[in-house]
Order: sequence, then C-alpha cells, then structure tokens
Amino acid sequence: MNATAPHPFPALHNAMWPGLVGKGPDSEPPIDLDTMLDLTAAARVDGVRFDGVDLFLSLPHTDIDSSDDDLARLAEKLASKGLRAGSLVAPVWPPTGGGSAMGDAAERGRFLTQVEKACRIGRKLRDLKIREYGIVRIDSAASPAEWAKDPGSGTRRIAETFREAATIAESFGERLAAEGEICWAGMHSWRNNVQLLEMVDRPKTVGFQADMAHVMLFTMGFNAPEDRLLPDDFEWSQTGRLAEAYAKVAAALRPWTIDFHIAQNDGTVKGSGSHDKTGRHCLPTDPNGRLDIVRDSGAWLRDAAGNPTRAVQHLCWDGCMFPNSVMLDPKTWQDVLRVMIAVRNAHGWN
Repeated sequence: MNATAPHPFPALHNAMWPGLVGKGPDSEPPIDLDTMLDLTAAARVDGVRFDGVDLFLSLPHTDIDSSDDDLARLAEKLASKGLRAGSLVAPVWPPTGGGSAMGDAAERGRFLTQVEKACRIGRKLRDLKIREYGIVRIDSAASPAEWAKDPGSGTRRIAETFREAATIAESFGERLAAEGEICWAGMHSWRNNVQLLEMVDRPKTVGFQADMAHVMLFTMGFNAPEDRLLPDDFEWSQTGRLAEAYAKVAAALRPWTIDFHIAQNDGTVKGSGSHDKTGRHCLPTDPNGRLDIVRDSGAWLRDAAGNPTRAVQHLCWDGCMFPNSVMLDPKTWQDVLRVMIAVRNAHGWN
C-alpha cells in the first residue's frame, strides 16, 4: 500500500495483456511478461507506485495449464517486484482454446473448461497470499454478427453458459465479471449487457467489468444503433452532453459493476493483429481523448448520491494495441500512473 496516498483504496494495478492483445504475425511481436512487470514496478509518481497487476492467462504470458509449481514461481516473481495479482483474464476464445458461449455443446464445453482452469489459478494465487482481491474476466467469445441471426436464442444460450460458469466459479470461491464491448455478442450495447446480466441472475457471482473506453462507444451505438444515446452528427465539443450520455450508461450498469478499467478513447474503432475491431484505447495524455478520465470515473465509482460505491477493490489501467515503442517507454507508465492517482484522489476512500 502507498503510505503517502490520501486514500489507500482502491489499489492501483496495471494490465499485462496489452503486451499481447493486438500483437501477432501481422502486427508486432508480443512483449513478454517479465518486461511488462519490470516497467510496471519501475513506475513512480511522487513516491507512489503501482500496487499490482492483472494477468492474462494465456501464453506467452501465464499458461492456463500452469502447474502449482509454475504458480508458486509466478507468486514469488510478483512478490520480488513488490506487486500482487488482482483480476485474471480467462482465455475463453476459440483461438486460445475456448469456444463460443452461444455455440454448440462442444464449444460451450471448451468455454467452461477455460473458466474452470482460470478459477483454479485464481484460487491457487489466493492460497499463495499474492492475490487478495479481483475477479475472473469473461465475455461471450462470439461476434455480434453471429448473434444478430437470432438475438433471442443467442442471449439465452450465453446466459445459460454464464450460469454454468457461475457454478464453477463458486466452487473455487471466485467471481466472474463479463466485459461489455462492441465486439462481443449479446454484450455489444449497454441495454444488451443489462438484459444478459438480468437473465443470468447470479448477482453475487456474475457481474460487469466496465472499461471506460469500451463503454463510451455504447453511447455512439456502434453495432447497436437502436441503443445509441448520441446523434450521428454529435460534436465532441459538447462535453456536457457526452458526460450526460456516459452517466446514463454507467447508471444502468453500475449496480452490476465489480471490476473497473481506467482507459481513454478517441471515439474511433480499430482492430490490430488478431483482435477484432473494438474501441481504440488512447494514452491518458492524448489530445484526441474524448473522456474526462477523472470526471467520468466518478460515474462508475460513486453512486447516485455521490458516495463511493466501494464495489471494486482495485483500479486497473487498460490500454491495448499501442505500438511497442510506446509500451516500452517508461514515461508511458508514469503518465498512466499519474492519472490513476488522480482518479483515486478524487473518488477513493479510507
């Protein structure tokens, strides 16, 4: 814990998966976990540092089939750098060994197997005293285009799969957070996310992971024009109107939110490497960033009465698909840490 911080909670984490997401044969080489950890551990702003990291459970970072000895070495490595583990990303997608949550029995079986393996790792890292909080992150691992062929049955199948996943998670003492994003079937708009979570109806076990950049696109109706809150001709200079629309999305999903990503977005959509088109993450200092990160974090971290919800125990920075030259620059992580500290100063608690 950072003794000099005015609020010790929530903790501040860095995501490790930007070293992998959007990297690949038609992009840039992945950045290995050790390098990502070293960059994170070295970042300092006025004596404050990152408290931990959120992990991607897929090679070449953390093997979903890690042995107990592998996990013990991982815990030792994190501890040696003064970091702890938080949330874990389950590799539920077909390219990483999973399958569509709305697919056939075999696909859904692969999805659930990956959830079970991720929950086992989560429990083991708790037992090793390196992970005190955090969730296992999932999504539907299917496309909105496939879902649109039969929306009703698609959402029902995803909900059924998520309920089975919840039973698995509970057996390990874990919780699952579904990340809404315009590239995921049945989770590609704010209304669809609420409908899905209500249909799953396991609020103690299955919640929502809000990434600030991705949820902003819900206001613009990408892949779900019927749910857009801002008009086609919206002018970004209308910052108050954006804040109002953003707050409406947050109000709908905040009761379900159990994991939160600090991020920035320039309002465009892109894909990189093997990653489907989704919201474009920007650096917090990007002049084209559309969000007021500190203000808009409050829409998630404070309730309707303005009180901190305390629903998340850590904040995680998520910035995917940056060039490796940006990722390997120590200043990048100082700038990220600085804005995360500002969010905690504004909305944290003791």
